[in-house]
Amino acid sequence: MQQAGGTAEQPSMFTRYRQRCPWLDHLVRAGQAYLTNHGDHYAAAITYFSVLSLVPLLMVAFAVVAFVLAGNPQLLNELKGEIGSAVPALADTLNPVIDEAIQSRSSVGILGLLLALYSGLGWMGNLRDALTAQWGSAHSEQAESFLRTKLLDLLRLGGLGLALIVSFALTGAGTAFAGFLLNLVGLADVGWARAVFRLITLALSLAGMWLVFLWVLARLPREPVTLRSAMRAAVLGAIGFEVLKQVFASYLGSLSGSPTGQLFGPIVGLMVFAFFVSRFLLFITAWAATAPENRDANSGSSLMRDGAPTV
Repeated sequence: MQQAGGTAEQPSMFTRYRQRCPWLDHLVRAGQAYLTNHGDHYAAAITYFSVLSLVPLLMVAFAVVAFVLAGNPQLLNELKGEIGSAVPALADTLNPVIDEAIQSRSSVGILGLLLALYSGLGWMGNLRDALTAQWGSAHSEQAESFLRTKLLDLLRLGGLGLALIVSFALTGAGTAFAGFLLNLVGLADVGWARAVFRLITLALSLAGMWLVFLWVLARLPREPVTLRSAMRAAVLGAIGFEVLKQVFASYLGSLSGSPTGQLFGPIVGLMVFAFFVSRFLLFITAWAATAPENRDANSGSSLMRDGAPTV
């Protein structure tokens, strides 16, 4: 564009900052892609199906775990504790569901399994659609048979469950081993050693969540995703999820001081937490889709630009 005198119009200050700071330009592109691809609408749909399917999935999952670990209640309690520490903002909401699933494991039966399967497949299908949409034109929707789609959703649901188990096992085993070493060398009560232990626990938690986000970002979209962009976005996802956990733990703690908060706080907390996690997940997916190695792909060219590996 040119002004009346014929001189070229100068770019705005924000545009100049974007030109000088690649990370800022990438962030703005991700935000634009998120809005263009209806991120908030998809996040609301994920939240709805998450709340709808959470209880049946947890009931069946812990009923199965309770049967497998019937002779090892200590390990069962440790697994329950790891889930509570992974989402402390929702521990008060999830713990009664888990306890009920363990106590009534023999009565869950085939009906409960079918209900959980139906809810889980609906949730997984919507999640995969939402993640695929954030890749825009790079992921053209292909017509698939109903049976094939549900089978793939079932496999992805099982893979996500396995990734979560590996994540919890990594965090729990690593934390237990670090605590054992501190006790062994007699440093368990030393201040600096406790600080190091907390840092190790945080690092293990981030590593576990990185594995989960890597699986979600790389394997759940309905088209191939570049490995490099998924790995980098998973780092951002793990750190952001840890921040969200702490923020919502403080938020729900502030609600517990009033009778209304004690009554509705867990329900509201579950929905708000699920919505913000869904928005964050879709944003980092848009961030991965707008990475430099994928920018040409989003304009319609091949996703395998410059030979980038896919998973």
